[in-house]
Amino acid sequence: MYPKRTAVRAAVVLWTAAAGLVAGCTGGSPPASAPATATATGCPAALAAATAAVARAERTDTSWTGPTTGPAAVPDKTLVYVAQTMTNPGVAGVAQGLRQGAAAIGWRVRVIDGQGTPAGIQAALSQAVTLRPSGIALGGFDPLLTAQQTARATAAGIPLIGWHSVSTPGPSTRPKLFTNITTEVADVARISADWVVARSRGSAGVVVFTDDSIPFAHRKSDLIKRQLARCGGVRLLATENIPIPDATQRTPQQVSSLVSRFGRRWTYSVAINDLYFADAAPALRAAGLPGAGPPFNIGAGDGDPSAFQRINSRQYQAATVPEPLTQQGWQIVDEFNRAFAGRPASGYVAPVHVVTAANSGGATSWDPPGYREAYLGIWRGR
Repeated sequence: MYPKRTAVRAAVVLWTAAAGLVAGCTGGSPPASAPATATATGCPAALAAATAAVARAERTDTSWTGPTTGPAAVPDKTLVYVAQTMTNPGVAGVAQGLRQGAAAIGWRVRVIDGQGTPAGIQAALSQAVTLRPSGIALGGFDPLLTAQQTARATAAGIPLIGWHSVSTPGPSTRPKLFTNITTEVADVARISADWVVARSRGSAGVVVFTDDSIPFAHRKSDLIKRQLARCGGVRLLATENIPIPDATQRTPQQVSSLVSRFGRRWTYSVAINDLYFADAAPALRAAGLPGAGPPFNIGAGDGDPSAFQRINSRQYQAATVPEPLTQQGWQIVDEFNRAFAGRPASGYVAPVHVVTAANSGGATSWDPPGYREAYLGIWRGR
């Protein structure tokens, strides 16, 4: 799935296995030459709230809370999915779900890859508009980047639905989207930060990985840092701004530098996308660090299969807050069907979920039960 990675120099750093498991809270990070320790002071209220929130989010005995009513299938439609880049596992996972949902409702789908560059995305959307499909889905990029192309689509009467295109779920007027499908970014940010606080018992040195070129991602990382700041024993060591298309080339070098700079003070990481940890793993391994951590790494999206594999094998990722990618692909189909039928968007937002090796059941995706039956029932007019 990923291109060949840049080699990195090994850094020799001694770690204690208990670095991220100590109890209590502390007022700051320990020096690089000493083990991470904790005191009895700090953030008991924040720690208690985080622990309770994570316990709820880790539950797997969930039921479908999305729509069960809506318009029957509108026949003979064609959708185009414009992907920011199909090397982004989240974008690719939604494409797979979209294909499944379209096949189930009897529609056609074409995927056009924007290759991760502004020019490529603009060209892809231009091509999509030229094809004059029934609807266009925007996969993982800011529509303001393609203002001319989206204006052409709107003028042509082609409805647009975004996935992670703006920072909030639901309809958007500027840019004009019938709806935007995503989990609530504030909830994802909050629970990923809470996981760090809860697992570390309030004592952690954290690195945040983000992509400031994507407004959605930038807002998510800001919210993560605000939530981490609620616990005085959690120290933000660094924020690494690495554009997702450049992650394979840049992440290993940045991680190697972080290991050299922070040593044992770096005990946790939060990334706005799991793919950063795929690219961080070679550098952490080269530095002689254990796959089971520290640093203990959590992805605040998207929960692709490679992330689950790293979590299940305890190899440089401990948790993820996954998007239900396949379900969201089906939801795109359902939302387009509502648009074609002249109905409003469903308003459904998937709840947050935290996956670890303890609750994954060996799965390679978060695929909550019930949505296929619900959507098929709606489309068949039951």
